[in-house]
Amino acid sequence: MYLYNTLGQKKTEFVPHDGNKVNMYTCGPTVYHFAHIGNLRTYIMEDVLEKYLRYSGYDVTRVMNITDVGHLTSDADTGDDKMLQGAKREHKTVMEIAKFYTDAFFADCAKLNIKTPDVVEPATNCIDDFINMVSALIDKGYAYLAGGNVYFDTSKLDDYYVFGNMNADDLEVGVREDVTGDDNKRNKTDFVLWFTKSKFEDQALKWESPWGVGYPGWHIECSSISIKHLGEHLDIHCGGVDNAFPHHTNEIAQSEAFLGHKWCNYWFHVLHLNDARGKMSKSKGEFLTVSLLEEKGYNPLVYRMFCLQSHYRKPLTFSYDSLDNTAKAYDKLIKRISSLKADGEVDKDKAKEFDNKFREVLDNDLNTSLGLTAVYDVLKADVNDATKLYLIEKFDEVLSLNLVQAESTEENDLDAEIESLIEKRQEARANKDWATADKIRDDLLARNIKLIDTPDGVKWELIN
Repeated sequence: MYLYNTLGQKKTEFVPHDGNKVNMYTCGPTVYHFAHIGNLRTYIMEDVLEKYLRYSGYDVTRVMNITDVGHLTSDADTGDDKMLQGAKREHKTVMEIAKFYTDAFFADCAKLNIKTPDVVEPATNCIDDFINMVSALIDKGYAYLAGGNVYFDTSKLDDYYVFGNMNADDLEVGVREDVTGDDNKRNKTDFVLWFTKSKFEDQALKWESPWGVGYPGWHIECSSISIKHLGEHLDIHCGGVDNAFPHHTNEIAQSEAFLGHKWCNYWFHVLHLNDARGKMSKSKGEFLTVSLLEEKGYNPLVYRMFCLQSHYRKPLTFSYDSLDNTAKAYDKLIKRISSLKADGEVDKDKAKEFDNKFREVLDNDLNTSLGLTAVYDVLKADVNDATKLYLIEKFDEVLSLNLVQAESTEENDLDAEIESLIEKRQEARANKDWATADKIRDDLLARNIKLIDTPDGVKWELIN
């Protein structure tokens, strides 16, 4: 299996640190609002990666944090706390907000067939772990106290911009127009490990620490939670490409300073979902959520298929026209699969041949688009239905589109339409409007739908 590794910026063979065992970490949501579908594209692709690793025989342990404290609106460690923003907006406590939106996030994941990670750890469960890690970084000379806050000293590192292709001047927070500088920092790229002072005094969650009452910085939680549950060596760290800097850059800095050796070997970054205005976010344009798509009549798995049709390292542009096209393709695919009959024996030789082709395209940097093509290739193949169903069920362990279990929405829509016309015909008959009643019957018959009047009501059947 070859994956594009952002650390080194090339496709490399995936070789776990410890034989068959894979330690995988995912940056989880900041639970102050619903996840928008741009966020969820990342989680869909991470889900495919985890499932394909399992499909390939690896023993995967996946950990994800829940950010319920400490994530400020600016990557420069300034601005309002997102959790506090949510609490003020909805007149609830921070923990009520965290519980509600954590539950909402996993409900959306379930609708998208995203598997819940093996370990899900809220940041508020790990305050002592954060304090211990910050203390160790101070003792090792990588952190300092200034103005009441504890900062990581990036000047102690030989290479801070580990992901390369970064212009240091452009990335320094001090030259970005949308943030204000922090005079406590020795270097513009230093970042906060622990706050006791910030620009707002109404921080809802605070804890005792050796440096005063305060709360953790955002970056410390992922490093600490990963090390707590997965040990000193991480195989794959996942996240959206917008997390590469500064969040993942800072994670590497503090983790390797703390451990004294290389921490994570592979970095898997998913590119943005865009709309006509650019990168999708909660703050501009229509706030697109799974629930909104459902309200508009879309099956959430249509959105999953929409994501799988594009490579995770390419920006994906969302439009309702594109989603409509995917909905039609999904419906036709489900209808075609549902017509297969599980008769006969599975042709094991042919199945192995098609399975190898499926693995070949997924092994090449998780090419889900060609993975979907493999499903169509099976449907077109000169093999019996039992073999086709066997292969499609296997592929769907990774694709997770309910390819065999799902029902065609075309059929559901047809059922609803016919029942509605039968009801209108019954109303016409009750009103002695025989012309309308006969026209409804004749129109349906022209579509090969025969109405049958019985003592138990009107039945219908499709005729050839």
